[in-house]
Amino acid sequence: MNRPHRVYLLSPADCGGRRVTALLAGRSVAPMAVRLRDGGAPLGDVFAYVSTLYFRGKLAYAGRFAWPPADADGVLVITPGAGLVPAHRAVTLADLATIAAVPVDARDARFSTPLARDATVLGRTMAEGGEIVLLGSLAPRKYLDVLLPVLADRLLVPEAFVGLGEMQRGSLLLRRAAAGRPLAYVRAGAALAGRSS
Repeated sequence: MNRPHRVYLLSPADCGGRRVTALLAGRSVAPMAVRLRDGGAPLGDVFAYVSTLYFRGKLAYAGRFAWPPADADGVLVITPGAGLVPAHRAVTLADLATIAAVPVDARDARFSTPLARDATVLGRTMAEGGEIVLLGSLAPRKYLDVLLPVLADRLLVPEAFVGLGEMQRGSLLLRRAAAGRPLAYVRAGAALAGRSS
């Protein structure tokens, strides 16, 4: 039996925190800082370093359960100013500075335009029945206001995410990845309507 293709969209790490500030100021001597200065590190690893448990959980979970079409990436990071970027793509310190300069705001064209562009391409790439799963916040609608008009009912979210905080989501994702048990998904639009009702 052929299983449907599945691609995950990971919301970005917060680039306004102390770790990013230290990296960009050149004060950090952490191994990640050295990697960024010495040719770069995978975007997923960089965001896992600067983030909380939540991004680490998203990265581990998506890596375990992604099933992309041939010649496509299964784990894409919503990257301010750059749209959907494969988690394995190397970024440098200069790239991180560019990312940190763009706010995660659907009203800002620097964020929304490349994200809508890449989501449109992804929607065309995925065959009928393929799953595009957002691992990110539903409210505020900084991601959904861009993604829903493009992907509509094809955009899914984990049903268990509704009502959980970020740390709880991160722990849940890590447990499920370790156990090899994917979560159940619902349409993002329906989940958002449920939150509003």
